[in-house]
Amino acid sequence: MEIPLDKPSYFVQFATLAASLGLPAQIACAQAFDAVRLYGAAPGKDGGLAGLAVIAGHEYPGSDERRLLVVPLLDYQWANGWFAGVTNGLGFNFSNRPDRQYGLRVTADLGRYEKRSRALRGMGDVEPSAEVGAFFNHLFSRAFFASSSLRVGSGEHHKGALLDLGAGYSSELAPRWRLGAGLAATLANADYLQSFFGITPAQSATSGYASTLLGDAKDSPLTRQQTAVNGILALSYAF
Repeated sequence: MEIPLDKPSYFVQFATLAASLGLPAQIACAQAFDAVRLYGAAPGKDGGLAGLAVIAGHEYPGSDERRLLVVPLLDYQWANGWFAGVTNGLGFNFSNRPDRQYGLRVTADLGRYEKRSRALRGMGDVEPSAEVGAFFNHLFSRAFFASSSLRVGSGEHHKGALLDLGAGYSSELAPRWRLGAGLAATLANADYLQSFFGITPAQSATSGYASTLLGDAKDSPLTRQQTAVNGILALSYAF
């Protein structure tokens, strides 16, 4: 019997400490596409960011196996509101206010490959897919910010939806250095949970996992660790 993950669930993604050169440290507090961060230029001006990020995470959501990635950072925003890049996707910011950003964008869900972990053998791959969504950010001050993002289109049938909510703080250590911390949570719908945590009868036969009635992601046999802390350290340059 298919695991009926039929109610929304949530994941607390991470609490992390990060430093950034010449930019607000919020940019270093993001998981892929969880929020839009347009710090490369002031409103009404062109500008971009380039750099590298070191991500200490896990092989897949719910995994107890660590994974270290080095990811290039390249994002650009135009004075007319358009933006594109590795961390923000492709989209448009309708706001010209420095303390508020909102708009629409297209991102990519990277899927999941069974070769990534021994725990995923027999589960098959969840192919990458395009997501469409919206975002809203508010800067309460130079130190405090809140972010939100809705993404739809992930999972096996492209019906997965994620609502990302985040908040953070940063302070200036020196003219070109800021230190910050952020906390984010993600709400997921049943289609997303079934794709990444559910087990179908066919998957049960090939993987050896018993297919039973479960309520949410934390009860899935794929969830080897219910709580996890990830970290990102980014060094970036504005141009």
